[in-house]
Amino acid sequence: MKNFKNLTGLFLLLSLLFISCDNTDYDFGPITSPTNLQVTANIVGQDADNPFGDGTGTVNFTATADNVINYKYIYNGSESMAPAGTKTYNFGVTGTHTYSVTIIATGTAGTTASKTIEVEVLAVYTPPADLLTMLTADSSRTWRIKAEATGHFGVGPANSLEPIWWAANPNDKAGLGAYDDKMIFNVDGSFTYVTNGTVFGQSGPLSQDFGGDKGMTANGNNEFENYPLDDFSESWSLSAPGGVETLTFSDKGYHGFYVGGDHSYTILARSANEMSLKTVGADGNGWFVILIAE
Repeated sequence: MKNFKNLTGLFLLLSLLFISCDNTDYDFGPITSPTNLQVTANIVGQDADNPFGDGTGTVNFTATADNVINYKYIYNGSESMAPAGTKTYNFGVTGTHTYSVTIIATGTAGTTASKTIEVEVLAVYTPPADLLTMLTADSSRTWRIKAEATGHFGVGPANSLEPIWWAANPNDKAGLGAYDDKMIFNVDGSFTYVTNGTVFGQSGPLSQDFGGDKGMTANGNNEFENYPLDDFSESWSLSAPGGVETLTFSDKGYHGFYVGGDHSYTILARSANEMSLKTVGADGNGWFVILIAE
């Protein structure tokens, strides 16, 4: 009888819990879509005498909207998050060209509004001869990640000049699809990325830009450690927005750890056979690498 009473009490308790759960009212709040999306583009140096800017190719974008949680910029197939709505692009192709940038504002429950803006920008830049020689050996030159050096990979704030959050120890990423990669720069402006079958990078940008996860599972840092990818070719260009030497790829070229973004790389330091680069990834962080010529 004692056991029966215990079972009866347990049944009543579970029934009360079920009724309590069943009557729960889940309130997610109102779903609001972004409205009044406005985008402005400030071409640096633009005036009556210089309608396409001062030749640096730099454009500062600002997006505003009502009921917005976040903004995303899309240029040349690459996506960059911009929580504050601001984004700077350095368009490095020499001459006057028209560029199309799409801005997506996100509201609650994933609702969105978007706008595409076109800017016509002038880029005038003659790279120093020693920079071209360093990069291409005046013909063709192959580069690799300097895996043996401290800080060959690193991360920091977007505006930092060094990887203050994390810097890789020598050979820290051995066994992943990065150290056997080769980057070939040709003096005619063409570029080949040799993957040797796999690459290393953030799972989101790799999936977005190269055709899904390809059956891969991301690690705890949301990275694909050996993502299958064939060699690919495109073009590169040099510019110096604000006097800062910058290497820009035409499509998806990158520096050994794939982070998406606009594929524009600030040259932080260089010597005859080595260079340190930084890019701002799709996550809004600054990503660093040290490359050495073979």
